[in-house]
Amino acid sequence: MAEVEVLRASVLAALVEGGAGSGVDVVGRVCRACVRLLPVDGAAVSMMVDAGHREVVYASDAVSSALAELQFSLGEGPCFEAYVAGGPVLVPDLVAGPPAGWPVFAAEAVVHPVAALFTFPVQIGAVRVATLDTYRGTPGSLRPGELSMALQVADVAALALSGLRTGGDHWLDGDGRWMEGAGMRYREVHQATGMLIAYLDLPASAALARLRAYAFGHGRPLLEIAGDVVAGRLRLDEEFGEGHDAGS
Repeated sequence: MAEVEVLRASVLAALVEGGAGSGVDVVGRVCRACVRLLPVDGAAVSMMVDAGHREVVYASDAVSSALAELQFSLGEGPCFEAYVAGGPVLVPDLVAGPPAGWPVFAAEAVVHPVAALFTFPVQIGAVRVATLDTYRGTPGSLRPGELSMALQVADVAALALSGLRTGGDHWLDGDGRWMEGAGMRYREVHQATGMLIAYLDLPASAALARLRAYAFGHGRPLLEIAGDVVAGRLRLDEEFGEGHDAGS
């Protein structure tokens, strides 16, 4: 039996067994297998409901985690392109041919040991719910057989994510829609976005864009800015433009 089929069978068995947290554990199994089966150095699976709401379910290593956080903070990168376009985003040489659609991410990503990026949309049935993001430290394209394997792994990732609908980590409902759940890394970002929507009467996209712009302009992590907004330490209102300390 091909190794990808062994992986699929093990994911199915784990989902049948169930148990709290098993969904995330199984997604981790898929990411680790992805690194083993493909010429990549790291892999991550991130759930998305639209281009502005994203959660990292599992990252195989520190670089994958940093790339995932960088994309969410900037609101651009291969995961957003793959999710919107519905097809693979293949960048065999990030330095020689950075995509025009996400110049800031491309410029900042090379700070990490990243030379190539390969990202794939993940669907549960007809619903696009996530992306499988991979990278490697040396440039080069995926061969046809490797690309086929990556697409199969993305299908297995969809199977693993289906366990998050009914498992201990309730991130998807029965229709594949977003749900608040345990272990969500960007919970405070979503909370801060909601606060800006309510207080400033902004659309969700504009509220999140304001958070990102403030974080980027001040050279601070998006998670840190969101925490300050949620805690009432920072306001991002019209009167003060980019923002001010709540106590000032």
